[in-house]
Amino acid sequence: MTKAEIVSRISDETGVEKKAVLATVEAFMESVKDSLSNGNNVYLRGFGSFIVKERAEKTGRNISKNESIIIPAHNIPAFKPAKTFVEKVKTNVRVK
Repeated sequence: MTKAEIVSRISDETGVEKKAVLATVEAFMESVKDSLSNGNNVYLRGFGSFIVKERAEKTGRNISKNESIIIPAHNIPAFKPAKTFVEKVKTNVRVK
């Protein structure tokens, strides 16, 4: 599902104009990005959590030059779904 499809579906279900829904979705995504970039997690009860994970420094390999490189410690965004979300997906997935 794309952002445009999400906007269309919300617009159809709520009767709100697509422009307004798009602005709301964009504002939500920007708020989540800003919060995570500031090191704050975002918790949405019943849906899940957008969290910042810390990756430790590690040694990698540049195979084209056959040399070791150090990958510095860094933070990455991650999503952890709520238990109810996981259960719903587990019970509703159809095998194609």
